Amino acid sequence: MASLIGDPIERELVTLHERLKHDYRGETSASIPTLEHADHRLFGLAVCTPDGYVSAAGDADVEFSVQSISKAFTYALALSDRGLESVHEHVGAEPSGEAFSAISLEEETGRPDNPMINAGALVTCALVTGADAHEKYERIHALMEACAGRSLGFDETVYEEEQGASDRNRALAHFMRSAGSLTDEVDPTMEVYLKQCSVLVSTRDLAVMGATLATGGINPLTGDRVFSGTVARHVLTVMATCGMYDYSGEWLLTVGTPAKSGVSGGLITASPGQFGMGLFSPKLDARGNSVRGVAASQDLADRYELHALTLPGGNLPVVRESEERWPEYGAGVVAVQGDLVFASMRGVLSAIEDVLESSDRVLVLDLDRVTRVHQVGERILQGAIDRLEEHDHEVVIVDGARRGIVSGAVEVESLDEAREWCAAR
Repeated sequence: MASLIGDPIERELVTLHERLKHDYRGETSASIPTLEHADHRLFGLAVCTPDGYVSAAGDADVEFSVQSISKAFTYALALSDRGLESVHEHVGAEPSGEAFSAISLEEETGRPDNPMINAGALVTCALVTGADAHEKYERIHALMEACAGRSLGFDETVYEEEQGASDRNRALAHFMRSAGSLTDEVDPTMEVYLKQCSVLVSTRDLAVMGATLATGGINPLTGDRVFSGTVARHVLTVMATCGMYDYSGEWLLTVGTPAKSGVSGGLITASPGQFGMGLFSPKLDARGNSVRGVAASQDLADRYELHALTLPGGNLPVVRESEERWPEYGAGVVAVQGDLVFASMRGVLSAIEDVLESSDRVLVLDLDRVTRVHQVGERILQGAIDRLEEHDHEVVIVDGARRGIVSGAVEVESLDEAREWCAAR
């Protein structure tokens, strides 16, 4: 951002960091020594926007093991490899309402409830394509690196400690193996799962990884497509309903963005098309979520109306001006602005009908101030233009950026150029 105004997002994060850094509620995870003895004073926040700009505060560059946050990205890889239908033959998509380590399988199918609990994550590890455990883990690690936009390390100590504390997960894997939901052998599946949890990330990394999900699978730093927009949507959907363990429902109610937490104190959240956010603080609440991370997310959601179901307010009318006619050319002008989404298209179509009622044969559609065209808006607009041309109307699109929003119409850069075109007909 310009040095004159600095980074207002970062200033907000710094203020929030100062307000919450003395909140010492909760306990560090006692699952392994590295997590139990983590410095509880650490607290980092970071936000990454779709243009790749990262704002951060506090200990945003301190690395920690990714733990259960990795589940979201392993799920993305399994979906990319096998497709939704195949994956969901083995793991469901329903909130379990139980702790992350619970034995939560569907009675009829033997499937784990969802891929964000330990049972489901073990199954998705097995579903990742690879000749052996090493190849599967390397592919998961590579995908997380592609989402973060840099090389990510590996904590060998955490991995060794996890191996020594994995009896419950190993028993869970054996149980699912006997139920038929786990297709691979238990030992290689456990190796992949424990290794993926031991990858090192920072809060800044989590913000970029969240932004990769928020932008439909494209890393905003590198511009590389990591996975499809459909996969990103599936992952965000399950994160929204299942990502915060048995706090997921309350999280969706109070914060309202897809999220995934881990017992190291990391938390990732994303808002489609808007941002990815990473938070880190080792002390956890009774459900295994970062106390400061949840508090910071709630604060930001309240102050900036980040909830996914918040009704947008204050939008300008999509039709910028009342219809204008150029009778000397048999033309009518409709000027449009803002976002062309499903809800706004009826107004655009009505304005087009009104301006052509006088038997004008030429429609000049000024889209120069349209900021974004959603797919549904593009399809409805294209259908209207195709229909007009079938009835011998001509259409001129005004768009200074020449974005090619619709096909089959003349495209010019300004209203003056449109008028010249009409005069020359």
